[in-house]
Amino acid sequence: MLPLGFLLLLVCLSTARGNLSRDESQPTTSDETVVAGGTVVLKCQVEDPDDSSLQWSNPAQQTLYFGEKRALRDNRIQLERSTPNELTISISDVVLSDEGEYTCSIFTMPVRTAKALVTVLGIPQKPQIFGHEQPIDEEKIARLTCRSSGSKPAAQLRWKKGNKELKDEGTEVVEDPNGKTFTVSSRVEFRVTKEDNEAEVTCTVDHESLQNSERSTTQKLQVHYKPTAKIEPHPQYPREGEKLQLQCDGQGNPIPREFLWEKEGSDVPLQLSSDSVLIFPFLNKSDSGTYVCTATSSMGSVVAKYNLDVSDFSQLPTPHVHSTPAPPPGPSQSISHASMATASSFTPAPIQDASPVPSTSSTYHAVIGGVVAVIVFLLLSLLIVLGHYLIRHKGTYLTHEAKGSDDAPDADTAIINAEGGQAGGDDKKEYFI
Repeated sequence: MLPLGFLLLLVCLSTARGNLSRDESQPTTSDETVVAGGTVVLKCQVEDPDDSSLQWSNPAQQTLYFGEKRALRDNRIQLERSTPNELTISISDVVLSDEGEYTCSIFTMPVRTAKALVTVLGIPQKPQIFGHEQPIDEEKIARLTCRSSGSKPAAQLRWKKGNKELKDEGTEVVEDPNGKTFTVSSRVEFRVTKEDNEAEVTCTVDHESLQNSERSTTQKLQVHYKPTAKIEPHPQYPREGEKLQLQCDGQGNPIPREFLWEKEGSDVPLQLSSDSVLIFPFLNKSDSGTYVCTATSSMGSVVAKYNLDVSDFSQLPTPHVHSTPAPPPGPSQSISHASMATASSFTPAPIQDASPVPSTSSTYHAVIGGVVAVIVFLLLSLLIVLGHYLIRHKGTYLTHEAKGSDDAPDADTAIINAEGGQAGGDDKKEYFI
């Protein structure tokens, strides 16, 4: 009879052999994650198939493959490998409905199974930004919303303005009608300045399905701000008698479209129009003064001033020659000195349009000069005609003088002597000839 200890040893060895047999016949699988539209590979392996075949079935418990045999007519599902110890299949063009638990079975006694969880990631759509459709006035609060749908699980959104990160005011996640994906919305608020005009605001969506790539949308801000203005003369250093143009350079968003020109001390405006240029056809000393340009846009008005001083060069101090400044004009030239200044903004009272009158006195001077020139020309012509006439009649009073008339006692005798003398003279001339 066998000892009790030996019997216990035999029982343990038999139990271990049975457990080992069960482990070798248990199929093994692994969970898989795939992006929608991609391909997932399902592998099932077993060490001891025990002369049985492996089988794959979908979450609806429909058989996909039984060994090498296709059981479901779906061209997306293909056999990759089939051996007594392995059954591997692939599913291409994965959609969200493919998600779930797939079962690998081996039909031994009893039937052994293994589960593989397939997770399908929904790719988020390109984000959209709302709230930038209309321009924003400076110092106002900009409120922008970014939205992206179709993500699974819910995506994350982040903001940037230029290179600076913006903190959102809150995120909202809503399940899509398909019950599988989500729509994510994020809001930001910030105060804008004129430096934010044309600034780029970017919304970026982060999601594991994007695989280290970014999907973002960028929009440019349009900010309306008050105008600025400065006056530029052309030419820079005008001379008396030359043409001068004053350009009122207005900047802003929107750009100023109305320009009012005035001269300080004058009640009548010089010009009111959309033209920003004031023209002096013939620069004169009387044009000296301070000129004011008021540039107006829908955001307000701004004033720029220009001081014009036209004076003779002879009245200026003798210039000293330096290496930096430009050389001064010649002694016979006149020069104008000007300086510019910008004043605070104001809105002018409405006035009617007026024609430019920058150089009225210069026109009068030109007319007077023309009249004087005509008078001088007429006097010179009269003197020339009179002199020509006197030269032609100069010998008439000498040729008829009677010889010997001084000795005649009376007028009759003088005439008789003159006639005789003239005849005698003719005879003498004839004889001489």
